Amino acid sequence: MRAVVQRVSSASVTVGGSVVGALSSPGLLVYLGITHSDDPATADWMARKVWNLRILRDEQAAGDVSAPVLVVSQFTLYGDARKGRRPTWEAAAPASVSEPLYDAVCSRLVELGARVERGVFGAEMLVTAVNDGPFTVLLER
Repeated sequence: MRAVVQRVSSASVTVGGSVVGALSSPGLLVYLGITHSDDPATADWMARKVWNLRILRDEQAAGDVSAPVLVVSQFTLYGDARKGRRPTWEAAAPASVSEPLYDAVCSRLVELGARVERGVFGAEMLVTAVNDGPFTVLLER
């Protein structure tokens, strides 16, 4: 599992012209990619890592200040462009594997106390964000 975590002042996800998830206050934008070997334990680890990662102002974690989290599925985090000009997505898990794990990460964040906003799994999404910093971290397990 891979996540790109951005500290943002605001962010939103639009699908088909409608906003489906938004942060109007400082929080985290998480792009989440899932590979074939990921499982529920990996999802639990990722949710806890995101919630406790001290990347907000004054070295605080989202869990310290109840910052909101916007989670967007992102299979392209497993794109491989080392050969040729077209990336391969072979390392990305299929939707039958990745969607339940995406849901598990979001659900676990809620259990930890997060206000979670989401993109729409598998949809063509327009993501907008105002980076705070900018500050971006890659997490991988």
